This record gives sequence, structure tokens and C-alpha cells, in this order.
Amino acid sequence: MAGAPSEEKRVTWAELYFDLVFVFAVTQVSQLLHHHHDWTGVGQALVAFAPVYWCWVGTTVQANIRDVDSPRDRIGIFAVGLSGLFMALALPGAYGDRGALFGAGYWAARIVLFWLLWRVPGVWRGPYGVGAAVSGPLMLAGGLVDGPARELLWALGATCDLAAPFVFRRRLAKVVYHPAHLPERFGLFLLVALGESIVGIGAPLAAGRLHPAQLVSVATAFAISCALWWLYFGFASEAMRFAVETASSRRDMIRWVFSYGHLLLIAGVIAVAVGFGETVAEPGRALGVGTLGLLYGGCALYLLSFSYTRRMMFGVISPTRLAAAAVVLALLPLMVRLPALAALSALAAVLIGLNGLEHARVRRAARTPAAGPDRSEACLAPDLG
Repeated sequence: MAGAPSEEKRVTWAELYFDLVFVFAVTQVSQLLHHHHDWTGVGQALVAFAPVYWCWVGTTVQANIRDVDSPRDRIGIFAVGLSGLFMALALPGAYGDRGALFGAGYWAARIVLFWLLWRVPGVWRGPYGVGAAVSGPLMLAGGLVDGPARELLWALGATCDLAAPFVFRRRLAKVVYHPAHLPERFGLFLLVALGESIVGIGAPLAAGRLHPAQLVSVATAFAISCALWWLYFGFASEAMRFAVETASSRRDMIRWVFSYGHLLLIAGVIAVAVGFGETVAEPGRALGVGTLGLLYGGCALYLLSFSYTRRMMFGVISPTRLAAAAVVLALLPLMVRLPALAALSALAAVLIGLNGLEHARVRRAARTPAAGPDRSEACLAPDLG
């Protein structure tokens, strides 16, 4: 296991302020997906979201391995935040006339992160060096061309960034991570995405007249959002913290469960949020395949991601969440001709039922004498799903 720091690291106020930029960025990604939610639009939104997410990940890891409560590091965090703000402003026209701004904002963020970490052994010649020297230039080059060439260059840049922690994993073995800080940070980003689901519920109805069916639709969609929150913070978050604290290779746990796993979780929540935005205002209208795909497909991705993270943490899958994802996908084609409220209600029933089942399993495991004093069992139980 990597050497453990002497005291627990907490999230700083500068990091929380930095997160506000990414609240806006997630909203902009949602808008991009809202306007184009066919397969091409989903692919474009994912390619645009990956660099935004990776800027946040890079800053979070930098804050984890350094003491960032200094003027230099605070200014560095705010500089990355400004770059992220430029990227967010560019997102609505990222595949139009704002591509260069998006690419330049990303490269600027990677250069700042490289400057902040170039003295840390095993880091600057790894993912941060790749970001400054390879993926950043690719993103800018993509912004300067049009059409499929832009998508190709951006996809290549995103792939380079996503692959870098795996390719340079030996160099990252020298880095000492604070185990409590990263689960808190990634949980906060998931909260940002869940906040977007609240916006998706309320924004379409805020300006117009309300009728009872819409209020029922709002309540049902909010129940879905609460159920998604509960699946993570009620059952999985402590298991993730326990896993990173006790891992024989902390860097691998951080890479697979947090850097990669949370990209899937957050992408799923954003898709659900966009689905809400096109559903709650007209509860009696049948939804199109695209909207159902976002709502049900995003939920299924969220559930399947837990099987992936649990496999990485403990070597087993999450059977109840895997089964729930299968039910969600099986229901999707049956919902095409039904009213939006029926689609929301069916999804809410599956998620609430899943939470109830997992709660019962956790209580049953807690009553088992063998699990009582054993901390590993106690932490495995919350992620039994």
C-alpha cells in the first residue's frame, strides 16, 4: 500500500469555489445533449464532457497530493477554473464556431496543472505531461478544424488523457495519496450532477402555469433523483472510502473506481437529468425513443457502473443493481407508447424497490454475528447491491 499521510486531508474552500465553475459546465453539457440526443448527439456530448471532467479530476488529484492552502496553489486552482469557465461558455457552440475557445481553454488548464505539479516525482512525466504536451494540443487543433476532423481529434485527445493514468501507472506508484479526500471530492461532483437533475425537473415548469398532473410528475421525478442519491450515498460511498483506505495498490483503486468509474456514474446522471427536462412538463404525452433512451438508458448506465466499481473494489459484481439495470432496459421498449408520467412512475418503482431491497439486505447482514465486529464486512454490506 502507498504510504499513508499522517493526518486526514479535508476539502478546502478554494476547491469548493472551484466546483462552482463545473456546476455551470455540467449545465452546459446537459444543454448540448438536450438539443441533440440521437446517437450522434450523445457521442458529441460525451467527447465534450470527457475533457471537462478530466480538468476537474486533474485539479482534484493535484489538491490531494499537495497542500493547496497557499497563494500559489489557490491562484493555480482559480486559473484552471477560469479555463473551465471558457470551456463551459464554448460548449453550446463547441461543434460550431466556438471550437477553438473550447480547445484553447482545455490546453490552458493542462498547462496550469503541469506548472503546479512539475516538481512532484512520478507525476509531471506521466498524465500531467501528456495533458500539456499531447492531449491539449490535440484539443486545440480539433477546435481549429471543422466537421468529422474536429470530432476525431477531440476523441483522440480525450482517449490520450483517459489512457495516461493506466500507461504511466508505474510512475504514479511514487505518489502518496490522501485516502479520505478523494472519496469526498468525487462524491461532491456526483452531487453537482444530481443537482442538474433537480434543475431538469424544475426549470421547464418554473415560468408557466401548473396543473395537478405536472405536480405529480415533479414529485415522481424527484423520487427518482432521491433514489439515485440513496444508491450512492446511502450504500456505496462508505464502501468506496473503505476500499481506497485498505487497497494494496491505492493508485489502482483511485484510477479504476474514481477517475474512470465516476465518469460513468456522472454521465448516467446527466442523461437522466436531460430526460427529466423533456418529461415533467407534459406528463400525458408519450415520450420519444430518444428521451426514453436518456431517461432509462442513463439510469441503467448508473446502475451498471456500480457493478463495475464493486468488481474493481472487492472482486465481485453487484447482483441486485445488475438485475435492476436489466429490468430498466427491459421496460424501455414497453414505455414508448405510454404517457410520460407512466414512464416516470415505472422507473421510480424500480429504483425505490431496489433501495428497499438493499436496505433489507444491509439490516440482515448487520444482524449476522460474524459481520458485527468485522469492519470489512460492515463496509461490504453497504454495497451489497
